[in-house]
Amino acid sequence: MAEYLSPGVYVEEFDSGGKPMEGVGTSTAGFIGLAERGPAEGVPQLVTNFADFKRKFGGYLSENEYGEYRFLAYAVEHFFVNGGSRCFISRVAPSDARPAHAKTPAMESVLRVRAKNPGMWGNSMSVVVTPASKAKTQILEELETADGKQYSVKSSVGFNEGDVVVYKDMTNVVYNRVVKSQDNIIVFEKEFEQDVVDKNLLPTKVISTCEFNLEVKYDDIVEFYENLSFNVNIPNYVEKKTAKSDLIIVNYIGSRKAEVMSPFDEIAGEDPEKAFCVIPLKGGSNGSVSNISAADFIGVDKGAGKRTGIQSFLDNDTVSIMAVPGVVDPNVQLMLVAHCENLASRFAVLDMPRNAKKMDDIIGHREIVDSNYAAMYHPWLEVFDPLDKKNMAIPPSGSVIGIYARSDNSRGVHKAPANETVRACVGLDCQFNKGEQDILNPKGVNLIRSFPGQGIRVWGARTASSDPSWKYINVRRLFIFIEESIKANTNWAVFEPNDEVLWVRVKRTIDVFLTGLWRSGALAGSAPSEAFFVNCGRNTMSQDDIDNGRLICVIGIAPVKPAEFVIFRISQKTGDSM
Repeated sequence: MAEYLSPGVYVEEFDSGGKPMEGVGTSTAGFIGLAERGPAEGVPQLVTNFADFKRKFGGYLSENEYGEYRFLAYAVEHFFVNGGSRCFISRVAPSDARPAHAKTPAMESVLRVRAKNPGMWGNSMSVVVTPASKAKTQILEELETADGKQYSVKSSVGFNEGDVVVYKDMTNVVYNRVVKSQDNIIVFEKEFEQDVVDKNLLPTKVISTCEFNLEVKYDDIVEFYENLSFNVNIPNYVEKKTAKSDLIIVNYIGSRKAEVMSPFDEIAGEDPEKAFCVIPLKGGSNGSVSNISAADFIGVDKGAGKRTGIQSFLDNDTVSIMAVPGVVDPNVQLMLVAHCENLASRFAVLDMPRNAKKMDDIIGHREIVDSNYAAMYHPWLEVFDPLDKKNMAIPPSGSVIGIYARSDNSRGVHKAPANETVRACVGLDCQFNKGEQDILNPKGVNLIRSFPGQGIRVWGARTASSDPSWKYINVRRLFIFIEESIKANTNWAVFEPNDEVLWVRVKRTIDVFLTGLWRSGALAGSAPSEAFFVNCGRNTMSQDDIDNGRLICVIGIAPVKPAEFVIFRISQKTGDSM
């Protein structure tokens, strides 16, 4: 409450109406699968195009090495081809996959350098080490004190406690370590035992800090780190500076000799003529796909930032559609569906086994799932494989999720993502006819079919649910959109006084949002009153609810159902009927 302490005119602003609401995103995808490289633990990585995916996760995987688990890269590519704009990736790696590491004895005794994540990709990486110095100065005076000898220097900037330094003149090279540095006075670990003072304008006797540069090379990617140090107390400490590297992990083991020496000499050896050191990384392994199991895709929950597989998406609140391309293990698919159901904010797109071509096999696999948070698609798609330069079959989930995104962006989430062409698809692994679809469509299997003159199209829009209220994909995804939008845009009401004023504002906020959806065609009815209702007040809350801080708002929505069966009834018109 404002204070009024003196006479005058006061102008105050206050909120009286509803708050504007903005719909949440519905077309951000999440994919789990094997990749050439990339983090196999932690938060899923965002990619916004296929080139971005290749930079972070590598390219296509060969059939000989990866077999049935090679489809992540193809699914992501066709997600973007079919209209997707952003997705998050969680990489799965075999348990016996190993990161490449430095293979020189001198370096392994001082620094442990290994590839950021497992895979043979790291064997193509090398590290170039060169000597460097971040500061140089001359000694102007030796000072005798009760605590020992101190040195007055021209500038102590850049000389930190713990830094290794080197003194050089025309004939001598002596290493030392800084104990204290302040106000152009430096205390060293030991005395230089020679005349180090040089007051000349162009000195021949100088002291320099000893650091090194690290250049990491992988294909056309180069990372360069300047003036790295083994001094843990300064910002240039090697582990701090390289912590954000996308290619390597560096750990400082410790000095292998008692005497003070430069970091470069410790890494490269003590050859005084050596100007640089090239260190290859070796020993990286992709592991064996025979060690891959459903548990790798399901993942483990080791806490925030350390989750793997499907579990890693608990750290992500942006994804709204998910798939594990080509993995049709019932355990994996059921866990993905359970993940979507538990969060109630995302939808799973499931693939059928490629060899499921008989009705019994297809229906048998379909019946493992009963959920309105998932949909199944079949058959697999024939596309061009840039790796083997020939056509290949890929699971449809990546392309279908791209179509979801395309339909959402062009029409809205309320439009069923069906009767849409599949881009960059030259054929189907198996052709199904209308009679077969008559059997599969009521079961909730969405077929992809080829129509003469119309291309290859998604020809189904049903969830994998036995509940008739939730049999359409667009209905479930519309409710997810509305629920998440309301949740994201009504935080302002938390801790507000729970009275009639708040109830009216909440009701008005949601009313305006749903009216906008009705006008866009997302809700049924010829008027807003037929499309939805919003109740918030004494008829939705008891006094006990109010006393316990609960604001209850009851919302009813009439979703638009797709015209799945377009029926024209035609009768013969004769002259007698005129």
